[in-house]
Amino acid sequence: MDKISKKIICTSFANGKKHDFRLFKESKVRLHPNSTTVVDTGYQGLQKIHAKTEIPKKKTRKNPLTAEDKKNNRALSSKRVFNENVIGVLKRFKIIADRYRNRRKRFALRFNLIAAIYNIEVGA
Repeated sequence: MDKISKKIICTSFANGKKHDFRLFKESKVRLHPNSTTVVDTGYQGLQKIHAKTEIPKKKTRKNPLTAEDKKNNRALSSKRVFNENVIGVLKRFKIIADRYRNRRKRFALRFNLIAAIYNIEVGA
């Protein structure tokens, strides 16, 4: 998603359940080295591939989060909220909220059409 125009730029799909970071690696999307990427904890390991990646810190049993870590995580989540809102809008179409029961070959086409409808609504 483009942060300025709030339009969907790129989509990627996989059959069944697939981890976010694995789907990202298999999609072969290239990130510009100067761009800052803000992701959730599903993309752990992305910072090894892309230097300017902002990812929230996770707590463990032995190492709870400090107040500074919690503050940083909250700041990151406020940056990511735009993406989460777009996902929420797309879920209203029920194509990703419920089990898809039609032809798998047409899922990408239909999802991209829904993304195009969203982009038109945002641009208008």
